[in-house]
Amino acid sequence: MACKKDHSKIQNQMRNLPYDQGGKGRHKCAACAYEQGFEDGRNLKENVDLDQILDSLDESQAKAQRHKSPHAAYAQGYYDGVVDYYNNKS
Repeated sequence: MACKKDHSKIQNQMRNLPYDQGGKGRHKCAACAYEQGFEDGRNLKENVDLDQILDSLDESQAKAQRHKSPHAAYAQGYYDGVVDYYNNKS
């Protein structure tokens, strides 16, 4: 299924990711991977099954996430989410 989510708020993050045209992440939505990683990082999730996450992603050939690595997107999102957690910790 093709991704129909509005990822306009994270297009700058997509531009910095490496390109990926093959493997399990082929044509998967890197923006969805980033958002899932961000959420997991913000929640300090410690057990991550990246294979399962990649399998659950919609396909996308749109905008800045086109042909970007969903592996790198998830990792960057996770890191950014952890930083957000600590920056907003009371």
